[in-house]
Amino acid sequence: MSQFFSIHPTHPQERLLKRAAEIVAAGGLVVFPTDATYALGCHIGDRAALERIRQIRQLGKNHFMTLMCRDLSEISLCARVENFNYRRLKAHTPGPFTFLLPATREVPRRLIHPKRKTIGLRVPNCPIALGLLEVLGEPMMTTTLRLPGDELPPVDAEEARDRLEQVVDLIIDGGHCGIEPTTVVDLTSEEAVVIRQGQGEFA
Repeated sequence: MSQFFSIHPTHPQERLLKRAAEIVAAGGLVVFPTDATYALGCHIGDRAALERIRQIRQLGKNHFMTLMCRDLSEISLCARVENFNYRRLKAHTPGPFTFLLPATREVPRRLIHPKRKTIGLRVPNCPIALGLLEVLGEPMMTTTLRLPGDELPPVDAEEARDRLEQVVDLIIDGGHCGIEPTTVVDLTSEEAVVIRQGQGEFA
C-alpha cells in the first residue's frame, strides 16, 4: 500500500518533500506532478526500481527514461553541452521540454541509447518536482505516467491512486496536471530538431 501526500502546488511543505526524498533514496517509486503530466520516478542508480517502472508501464528495453534535473548546471554534469546548445537550454529551462544530448560517463549505461550514446534530460517548471529534486540532491529517472491501454495519462493523483496504490511506494497529490507530454528536442547536432511536439513551444 502506497503512502499519499497532499503537497501544496506552489508552496510545497518541506517536511513532506524530505520524506518523499527519503522514500526515493531508499529505492521507492513515486508518482508526482510536473509542469506537463503526472510522472513516475525513482532513484537514478536503482536498477530494481527501474525494472519496476518498466513492469508497471509494460515498457520494452528500447524505451529510455528521462533524467529530471534541478537546473542547467546539473544537466551539464549528465550531458556534453556545446555553447550553442547552452543558449538554447538556458532559454527553455525550466519548462515542458525533454532534450536529447550526448551523455557523459556520469550517467549509468542502462539509461543511455546504446547506438547514439544519448540521454534525455529535462528541468521541470514545477515547485513540487523541483523541490523534490533539490532535497534529493541529484537527478531522478522519470517517465510519463501513461498506463498500459490508456491513451492519456491521469490528470489527478486520486486517479493514479485508484490504479497504482498497490504497486508504487508514494503518490504525491499536487492538484490537476495536463495530459500533453513534453516537447522532445534533439540537440545532438548544431541544428535542433523537434522529435515530438508536445506542450512546449521550441523557438
